[in-house]
Amino acid sequence: MPVWQTLYDELKDKGFMVVAVAEESRGAEHARPWIDQARAGSTSSYWQLVDTEHRLEDLYNLVNVPQAVWIDERGRIVRPPETAGSTDHFRRMDLSTRTMSPSDQAARLAARQAYLDAVREWVNTGRHAMPPDVARAGLPKVTPEIAEARARFRLGVWLRAHGRAAEGDLQMAEASRLHPDSWSMWRQAADLDEVGKASGPEFWERVQALGNRPYYPPPKL
Repeated sequence: MPVWQTLYDELKDKGFMVVAVAEESRGAEHARPWIDQARAGSTSSYWQLVDTEHRLEDLYNLVNVPQAVWIDERGRIVRPPETAGSTDHFRRMDLSTRTMSPSDQAARLAARQAYLDAVREWVNTGRHAMPPDVARAGLPKVTPEIAEARARFRLGVWLRAHGRAAEGDLQMAEASRLHPDSWSMWRQAADLDEVGKASGPEFWERVQALGNRPYYPPPKL
């Protein structure tokens, strides 16, 4: 995305690198239009990868996009997975026009800018980096249910890829039941079932069912 390219260009001489990873069960070619769209009119020089097996989600227990993990030059996590500048303002949009109020748009942009500014401060001054014990405590815990959900999700993807869609769908539905906080699992399963389903009426029903719980928990900067 242009915002990440701008940030990378600004900070790359200080050893900063952006690694953007698309989680795409259908294969790299299905992610390519999004990457090409992000590159339109500009030259992207930061790393852009496609994870077809969702290994990144497994390693860091990611549950949504966009999420980010801050890793320092020693390879140490200094901020565990958190929302990377997105907000819940979209939940108030007019679904008939897919538009948000000017105030919500402004608040969303301000939150994104605050997140990018925090990254700048970290690179320039070290601010916002957590002590090792705090970062470790903030890492999402993997329960037996989450571990089983991941295994069932991968099995479901494999079954669908080998012509056994009905069996695969059952496995992925069970994965979502075991790990209901993983929006990534649900959206991938929805798009495998029908392209566009992941942002359709069923998605909005799930979002509304959250009640007062956030879709994008704000980072504690």
